Amino acid sequence: MKTRTLFLALAAASFATAACNAEKAGNKSSTAASGPVKPVAPPKNGDWTTVVSQTPEGGFLMGDPNAKVKIVEFGSLTCPHCAEFDETGAKPLIENYVKAGKVSYEFRNFVRDPYDVAASLVARCGGPASFFGLTRGFYADQRDWVSKIQAADQSKLQTIQNLPPNQQFVELAKIAGFQDWAALRGLPAEKTNACLANQAEVDRLVQMQNDAVSAYNIPGTPGFLLNGELVKMDNSSTVWNQLEGKIKAALGG
Repeated sequence: MKTRTLFLALAAASFATAACNAEKAGNKSSTAASGPVKPVAPPKNGDWTTVVSQTPEGGFLMGDPNAKVKIVEFGSLTCPHCAEFDETGAKPLIENYVKAGKVSYEFRNFVRDPYDVAASLVARCGGPASFFGLTRGFYADQRDWVSKIQAADQSKLQTIQNLPPNQQFVELAKIAGFQDWAALRGLPAEKTNACLANQAEVDRLVQMQNDAVSAYNIPGTPGFLLNGELVKMDNSSTVWNQLEGKIKAALGG
């Protein structure tokens, strides 16, 4: 998908809405399901959170890739529900299950709007070593940078829309302050801008979203797979309480 088309298709997304609904995409051949992986030696310190790798599906996986329970999260960095899960669920998931090697945790970006694409490009810019730290940082600071987006001059956004594709996300990131934000976390602005201008990575993000919808019909974000099956949620309790219950059952108690 061309960057201009992506911009036009996603620009109407609201950053303040309570729901983070997945946008339907056309039918695509599925590449979303993770296949078998080779055994990985346990870390010397026994802490599986130090083991992070990129998956063939485009996500980043923390923990033992051969863990008994495999969790995949489809998350949007502009989604407030995703930020809420990161605050209330990601920490106990990582500390209580991933660290010990019981569960692997893969995060796949599910982009909903141009700023989501820009933030995802920055989060992915440093590769596996910094992905989860930057992603959690974006969620922690979500209200701050989203407020900058909401206050943006609409005429400036129209101007950005007409820029060449390799400039659009660089300029969108400047509105949200991503370059300065990333620089404080070890990513120089020059490197960040190069990642924001990487069309191949933009295409990868769009393909990941298409694959997620066509393979699993993701109803919204955050969405989860447990051992390859979509986790169905209801309003009975928090997302984490429901997900943890299913993790415990899959672990055998």
